Amino acid sequence: MSQQPGRRKELTGIVTSDKMTKTVVVRVTRLARHPTYEKVIRHYVNYKVHDEESKAKIGDTVRIMETRPLSKEKRWKVAGIISKLKQETSV
Repeated sequence: MSQQPGRRKELTGIVTSDKMTKTVVVRVTRLARHPTYEKVIRHYVNYKVHDEESKAKIGDTVRIMETRPLSKEKRWKVAGIISKLKQETSV
């Protein structure tokens, strides 16, 4: 996988936590085939992502972009919200 110079990696994931100020935790899931048994296995990684306006909420699907280190664990920022979680109203 070759990257052009200046291109930033982009991933898509689901917000699992928004408890921190200006930070959300995003779970990025990928599928991979097991080398021996050839069963499709689901792998996931949790990223701490910078969200300046705190617009992303739990359950939202977001696009994240690689950026310079912002703190000890934050190296990604929210590039955009793809879809919001639909809230059901109780009557």
